[in-house]
Amino acid sequence: MIRRSRNGVVFYQFESLAQHPPVMHAIFTRLGGKSSGDFNSLNVGQELGDDPAAVQENLDLISQALGFDSAHLATAHQVHGARVAVVGADERGSAQPQTDSLISAEPGSCLLLRFADCLPLMLYDPVRRAIALVHAGWRGLVAGVVINTVLRLQHAFACRPSDLVAGLGPTIGPCCYKVGPDLISEVKRVFDDPGQFLVSQPPGIVHLDLPGAARWQLRQAGVQQIEDSGMCTACHTDEFFSYRAEQGRTGRFAAVLALRTP
Repeated sequence: MIRRSRNGVVFYQFESLAQHPPVMHAIFTRLGGKSSGDFNSLNVGQELGDDPAAVQENLDLISQALGFDSAHLATAHQVHGARVAVVGADERGSAQPQTDSLISAEPGSCLLLRFADCLPLMLYDPVRRAIALVHAGWRGLVAGVVINTVLRLQHAFACRPSDLVAGLGPTIGPCCYKVGPDLISEVKRVFDDPGQFLVSQPPGIVHLDLPGAARWQLRQAGVQQIEDSGMCTACHTDEFFSYRAEQGRTGRFAAVLALRTP
């Protein structure tokens, strides 16, 4: 990924998506914002106990860094589910209920979701000029949010999976994601070969390869062009909020994806 800084706000971009001028995208770090304490500093989580004025300032800083109006942001109330919402001009400035994936083919609409260990997944179809931004934790993966998103892109915009360019952003990695029996059981229920994503760590400890599982689902859906950031949020709390590493008392970093207005 490419690390950039504008006016003190730090974000990353995928090399593969940066090659496509119609797309504007960024995965922001926690650096350069106005929040303090546990939410230091570019927190965009609005229901965590942070000062609402600071959160709005952070959203404005993000908008300024990418050169769009924060009033055009379309977001969602994320619930670790598999619902996919289509975003157009009418959805700008609103939050889709119980949604973890946003798709659009409308230039000027800016998609934003929030993260703190879950996987930010971006998809772009350079043929149909369509985008998708996905919040994928383990619950979303087993519920089918990745597969649902690819299918919805096909149905809504006639996208072909082979045309899609995918980016897997910073997320908790298999190095840090210790999991218990309930999660292991769900992964075994959904995946044909769960052993490739459940990494044994002695003595008797199992870790989940979350980006590996998402990559497998993308390939199963026909997506082949996949860039993986390889960055673990729990290992890098200096740059990212991590729910696990910070024991739940932390902020949320933003992922933004949009189609530029011609």
